[in-house]
Amino acid sequence: MKDTLDRRVAHAVQRITATALGPYQSAIIRIGFAGTWLLFLLRELPHRHELYGPEGPWGWDMARQLIADNDAFTVLLWSDGSLWFEFVYGVSVLSSVLLMLGWHTRAMSALFMVCVLSLQNRSIFVGDGGDNVIHLMAIYLVFTRCAQVWSLDARRIARSGGPGGPVGAGRQGPVLWTVLGLLLLIGTVVGGLGGESWLFALLWALWVLHGVWWAVNRYAPDSEPRLLLDVVANLAHNGALVVIMAEVCVIYATAGWYKIQGSRWQDGTALYYPLKLDYFTPWPAVSDLLASGGVMVMVLTYGTVVVQVAFPFTLFNRRVKNVLLVAMMLEHAAIAVLLGLPFFSLAMIAADAVFLPTAFLLWLGARAARGRARLLSRRRAVPPQLPGRQDEPRTLVG
Repeated sequence: MKDTLDRRVAHAVQRITATALGPYQSAIIRIGFAGTWLLFLLRELPHRHELYGPEGPWGWDMARQLIADNDAFTVLLWSDGSLWFEFVYGVSVLSSVLLMLGWHTRAMSALFMVCVLSLQNRSIFVGDGGDNVIHLMAIYLVFTRCAQVWSLDARRIARSGGPGGPVGAGRQGPVLWTVLGLLLLIGTVVGGLGGESWLFALLWALWVLHGVWWAVNRYAPDSEPRLLLDVVANLAHNGALVVIMAEVCVIYATAGWYKIQGSRWQDGTALYYPLKLDYFTPWPAVSDLLASGGVMVMVLTYGTVVVQVAFPFTLFNRRVKNVLLVAMMLEHAAIAVLLGLPFFSLAMIAADAVFLPTAFLLWLGARAARGRARLLSRRRAVPPQLPGRQDEPRTLVG
């Protein structure tokens, strides 16, 4: 009995240290959150100055006073100029695109985190709840190995001969590492001497480890330091993945138990009221139709509470968990359409994706690859139209 227990413990330790678990789940989280933040930034592009700019309702002086009290991090308070704001906003868009594609993901995840914290902490009163989820997940993604699959990094490693190949032979990595180091040095001098020093310490640690990782992979890919770094990276990834799962469970459990204490949720009428608010009714006719059915409102109200409270307990049963996972994703899709909260819903769906089964993600990836192959084959099959060809239709005039 003791030998069996020891073998199981040894097997668990071996698996946690030797493998970065959930490669497809972490990849879909990376794509989901980077894509959600990118869509938000692009949609708010015409209104970016009102939301986060120095000329917005939440002025630069008020934001500076608030940051001085809560020691939050934002690079937007280093200068009140419009040029600096446009630069940060542009880098935020670029980092979201590159993180979603998985290009030098470790560096892009750190840059993505800095941009998310900078914009959101500049105007903390802007958001619909999904910004809080993105805020937390941007920090957690830094510690994950979320580019093992479905990324440009994974394709580059595969072309170089696998993890043991010459991954450090390219120039992009060292150049990017040097540029980010210079920017980090400037940022430390400008704004890293106050309450933001903890974040700069984290960024410097990531920068040093990234350089050590490149050097070891470049000059000693089969050495013991390489194995040690791999173990540390796997432990950080697996720990961050557990934290993400726990965060999702806490969000749903907290929301569900708070709803139970509300009188409108207890009598089954809570859903009726947001459907009657102009701010949350992008489709008034659909909202009125849904609110007119008392039984439907009661079923959806109680169903929302049951799903949120029960979900953390369903993790012990895979089939029930998958059923409730589908129900929650459909619920968020309905919230996006009926209440006009698309980015909140996208953020929660991206967070829920950490619990998706690997078989489904493999099927989804295969379908996406098949669709891309068909699209590329159709483009190649269309012959180029050369000017002046005899078979082109002619226009008769007169």
